[in-house]
Amino acid sequence: MRKKSTANRQVNASNNKSANGFIRIISGQFRGRKLPVKDVQGLRPTTDRIKETVFNWLMQDTRDAAVLDCFAGSGGLGFEALSRFAKRAVFFELDKSAASQLIQNISTLKLENATIKQGDSLALLANNSLDEQFDLVFVDPPFRQNLAEKSCLLLESNQWLTEQALIYVEVESELSSFTPPDNWLLLKEKSAGQVICRLYQRELN
Repeated sequence: MRKKSTANRQVNASNNKSANGFIRIISGQFRGRKLPVKDVQGLRPTTDRIKETVFNWLMQDTRDAAVLDCFAGSGGLGFEALSRFAKRAVFFELDKSAASQLIQNISTLKLENATIKQGDSLALLANNSLDEQFDLVFVDPPFRQNLAEKSCLLLESNQWLTEQALIYVEVESELSSFTPPDNWLLLKEKSAGQVICRLYQRELN
C-alpha cells in the first residue's frame, strides 16, 4: 500500500507539472527569463518563433511605447514589449487564475509600469474607463470565437489608439472574413502554421 501511495503521488506531481508551463522572454532587459503560465482553456502562448518575427517588425517602435495587450493570456507579448523598454503596459485578461499569474509575474520582474485589468476584453474595450491611448496594441484572442474583428472595431471607435498606433493581430489561418477598420493600413503579414500574423498602422481619415 505504501508503494502504491508513493506512485500515486508521483503521478499527481507529474500531472501538476505538465498542467502548467512557461514562456520565455527572448530579448531585452529580461532576456532568457522564464515565467510560469497557467493551463487555461483557450490560452495559446505566442511561440518564440512568432514573437521573434513580430518584434523584428516592431524593432524601432517598442521603446517608450504605451502598450495594450487585449487578450493577455500568458502575457508573452506584453512582457516582451516591457523587456524591450516599452514605457508601460496594460494587460486585459478574463480568466482569474491567468490574471493572478500575470500579477505574480509582474512582481517577479519587479515591474512598476504594468497593470492588470481582469475582465471580459470586449466589455473593457467598449468603455474606455482608463481614458488612455496606446501606441502599440496586441490583439491575439482565443480562436473561433469571433473576437478579433469586434476588438479592432472597438479599439478604433472608443479612442484607444494614438494617431499612428500600431496594432498586431493574430487570427486562425482559416479565418477569411476578418476586416479591419477602414483607416488601418496593413504593413506586414505572415502565415505561420495555424495562424496568420498581421501588423497594421492606424491612419487618420
